[in-house]
Amino acid sequence: MTDQWRHLPAAARPIAAASAAAATAARDQDREALTEAVAQLSAQDQTQTGLILGTAVRLLLETAHPDGLDADDVRAVLEKSVRSAASWCPEVDPQVTLYLLAGALGVWDDDGSPPPAPGALALHAALLVAYLSGGRPFAQVMTATLGEIQHAQLND
Repeated sequence: MTDQWRHLPAAARPIAAASAAAATAARDQDREALTEAVAQLSAQDQTQTGLILGTAVRLLLETAHPDGLDADDVRAVLEKSVRSAASWCPEVDPQVTLYLLAGALGVWDDDGSPPPAPGALALHAALLVAYLSGGRPFAQVMTATLGEIQHAQLND
């Protein structure tokens, strides 16, 4: 873990480091680095990881669509992000990506089916964050994400 995440709460540091490594590897289309980062990310506390990555996805969607999202916008993000990843990452699964998008937006209709495995969630979250960030430094994304979580927790 680099010193870049020292300012974060202790529980968030390994998630931030693994998330940054996974998103960077996905952006660079580096399969070996992505596999390693996904393994690190999926070994973290899944509740905390889901909160952080879900918030990151939601904030990136809100930034890209400041006037609000509709079903067509979500469909376009799903299609473009999956197509972008499928060219080099054959295990990309549109259902897992949809699960992440719907979960981040708070609209997932839980039908009692088990959630995707932590490794699949980590892989697809990295692919989605890399796509949505559009080259934006992941440190900025993580700083905004953790600020949003802190703000929400203080106001609850």
